[in-house]
Amino acid sequence: MARRIALVEDEKAIRENYVSSLRKQGYEVYAYESKADAMLAFETRLPDLAILDVGLGHEPEGGFELCRYLRARSASLPIIFLTALDSEFDTISGLRLGADDYLTKDISLTQIMARISALFRRVDALQKNMAIAEEFVEVGELKLDINRFTAHWDGKPLDVTLTEFWILNALAKHPGHVKTREQLMEAAKAVVDDSTVTSHIKRVRKKIIALQPEFDKIETVYGMGYRWKP
Repeated sequence: MARRIALVEDEKAIRENYVSSLRKQGYEVYAYESKADAMLAFETRLPDLAILDVGLGHEPEGGFELCRYLRARSASLPIIFLTALDSEFDTISGLRLGADDYLTKDISLTQIMARISALFRRVDALQKNMAIAEEFVEVGELKLDINRFTAHWDGKPLDVTLTEFWILNALAKHPGHVKTREQLMEAAKAVVDDSTVTSHIKRVRKKIIALQPEFDKIETVYGMGYRWKP
């Protein structure tokens, strides 16, 4: 089955050029001129990869807003920014929002195709690794189902978000090992800052304490990060 690529670009000539080139490579391509058109389509079905222009019509950050929306819907969906902007500020802004790559419009089509192929190879490798990964992580009262992304504490359902699930997994999988905030960001498969990691940790603690008031397994190691007490 052909990979499904969504292209959001407000300039007609550029949009048609990329659509033609991508289809010649065997991709199933859907093109959108505006953020509104793309949002409507994404609500029905997400693509396998999204290519977003930053400025869309009268919305100078329309692409950034689309990126936030897509990343909230999927932690693993590959997202590429394709834009005329090339300042370091714009690049960092795009990547902090969760984009996987950031290309300027002067890049050759050959290079773009290579980047797209590389991202799909990464997705395939991730799916393969998940397929052979252990099904459960169990530490004391905590049980994580890796395939279903569900958590239980002492047999009771633990309502955690996907980001919280991966942070819990990173900590509980290696009790006693300190995980830095950067390592927890990577484990969460999301681009978040230090304060966001701290907020996730606080929420996880609160949720488990609601089930077991004396819970103290997630330990803050000041100046370093967090660990699951063995």
